Amino acid sequence: PMGSERMEMRKRQMSTTPETPGAALAQHSTGNRGSNACCFCWCCCCSCSCLTVRNQDEERARRTSHELQAEGIPNCEESPAPTLEEVNAWAQSFDKLMLTPAGRNAFREFLRTEFSEENMLFWMACEELKQESNKSVIEEKARLIYEDYISILSPKEVSLDSRVREVINRNMLEPSQHTFDDAQLQIYTLMHRDSYPRFMNSAIYKDLLQSLSEKSIEA
Repeated sequence: PMGSERMEMRKRQMSTTPETPGAALAQHSTGNRGSNACCFCWCCCCSCSCLTVRNQDEERARRTSHELQAEGIPNCEESPAPTLEEVNAWAQSFDKLMLTPAGRNAFREFLRTEFSEENMLFWMACEELKQESNKSVIEEKARLIYEDYISILSPKEVSLDSRVREVINRNMLEPSQHTFDDAQLQIYTLMHRDSYPRFMNSAIYKDLLQSLSEKSIEA
């Protein structure tokens, strides 16, 4: 009987023993984490990296594509004012438009209104590359063209298909004056088919044509 009584007393003591300090600390810690965590992740406070990423995304969204494309754009080519004959010739073919600096400048002004000036800038950069003969200069200019117009990280990236991009990547192993020939042709064709018809119907072209026509009549 004495043994059974001691057993009962031991059971009652065990049932009334408080939880261990470790368990209480764990529960306290979990509760604090839940109350202090931000809405995106389990961390110590709301200044966590996820909010930094979100703030960067918001800042990037506030910058319009026009602002991004306006960065680092070179000035227009130097050229005399176009004649009435030249401006009329631009309507005959895209090749004639692209043949003269005045034509390219007028077309660039139109492309800027459509936020696609990078197409002309890329084409011009390729033309400049073709004039180089120094190997180190060619390599440096090819690298800059790639970073400015081919890289997907650039705000001035031009639209090229995957086949042409693969060709460029192979060519960049040993850059030459013709590294971007396929890409240049594709962008030239794009401007010809897509932008050129709209340019011919734009206020930029019509106003220039009318102004030169009036001057011709006055003369």
